Amino acid sequence: MSLLKPLCIATLLSLTAPVAADPATAPEFIDTFAKIFGEHPGVRKGHAKGICIAGDFQGAAAIQPYSKSALFSGASYPLIGRFSMAGGNPKAAENSRSPRGLALQIKLNNGELQHFALLSTPMFGAKDPESFLGLLKTLIPGPDGKPDMAKVAAYRAAHPDTQAQAKYLASTPPPASYANTPYFGLHSFMLTNQNEQQQAVRWQLQPVDGVKGLTAAEIAAKPSEFLQQRLAKQLQQGPVQFKLQLVLAEAGDNLLDPSIVWPASRKTLDAGLVTLRTQGDNACDQVNFDPNVLSAGISPSADPILAMRSAAYAISFGKRLTGH
Repeated sequence: MSLLKPLCIATLLSLTAPVAADPATAPEFIDTFAKIFGEHPGVRKGHAKGICIAGDFQGAAAIQPYSKSALFSGASYPLIGRFSMAGGNPKAAENSRSPRGLALQIKLNNGELQHFALLSTPMFGAKDPESFLGLLKTLIPGPDGKPDMAKVAAYRAAHPDTQAQAKYLASTPPPASYANTPYFGLHSFMLTNQNEQQQAVRWQLQPVDGVKGLTAAEIAAKPSEFLQQRLAKQLQQGPVQFKLQLVLAEAGDNLLDPSIVWPASRKTLDAGLVTLRTQGDNACDQVNFDPNVLSAGISPSADPILAMRSAAYAISFGKRLTGH
């Protein structure tokens, strides 16, 4: 039998089949951030603008049936951390409708470290690295120094997974203080107990002082510097505290897509208390807040964006330490 017909069919199939996006790489993210925000030697490539904080964490022993991590021994451990504005602009407007970040490094008494890297939105901006990189590329400024918003809108329309975070930011007032917004871990993590049983969770921090947003007038005002000053004033009055909460996954919950929010009906456990006591010196500048640095009894899920963050953070950290 002639091979012509099968060959023609194969050729037609190859022409009509959808072309999969090339796998996104960590260097591409670093390069794209530089194209969006410019080069800022010695500064974090993401969350460029921020301030160090220090305090302690006391985990809830009630979580021990879920995880054997020393984080939940009931003991108090020192921490350093960093509040930040999202993006790579070290002069970002503090009344902008963009996410705020909170990163923590907790030092356990067994020598282990536990990291948390959280955003003030309950969902991430895309479902996977490829979709997120595509979105970032639409934000690269044109010759006029501004991104083409029609191009951004078209991309979001074609990629529904990029819409939820944008809608949340548009409808939620920016935080009035770093201390008065919830922070979300976004990704799924696995807890393992003494019997090697596992439970998938997402974590979040809820401000003890309550959620407070900027007024419409403050949002519309000219950019100003106020987040560090307001936090300093609050710390002068006493510690700033957040409750660590664990949201327990149920069957069917998506563990790999951080752009999807789990149902509000999911069981939530109080897992500890973060107490911030001072604005730190510059100690956090020497920390790479990789969210995959976890204590024994806690492990990452297979979320591809979570995995990508380690490589991207490492590149950014290396460039920062070498002044690039």
